[in-house]
Amino acid sequence: MSLINNFRSYLLDEEFKVTIIENKIDIVNYDEIGHFDSNKVIIRYKDKRLIIKGNNLVVSRLLVDEVLVTGNIKNIEFI
Repeated sequence: MSLINNFRSYLLDEEFKVTIIENKIDIVNYDEIGHFDSNKVIIRYKDKRLIIKGNNLVVSRLLVDEVLVTGNIKNIEFI
C-alpha cells in the first residue's frame, strides 16, 4: 500500500513550491494572486504571502495551480 500512496502523492502533489531560474519565478499550488503590476506581485498561499519586487514584471504563464513571473527581479519575500 505504501508504494501506491507514494505514487498517488507524487501525482497529486499539493505542496506549495517556488522555483527560481534566472529572472523567472515559477510558483506551483498557490491560492490566489493578491496583486500584480510591473513592479510587484503578491501571491497568497495558505495563511502566507510571497512578495516579488522588481522591474518589468510580467505574469508569463497563468494556470489554475501554477504561475510564472518573469522580469528584472530584485527582491523576494516570504511573509
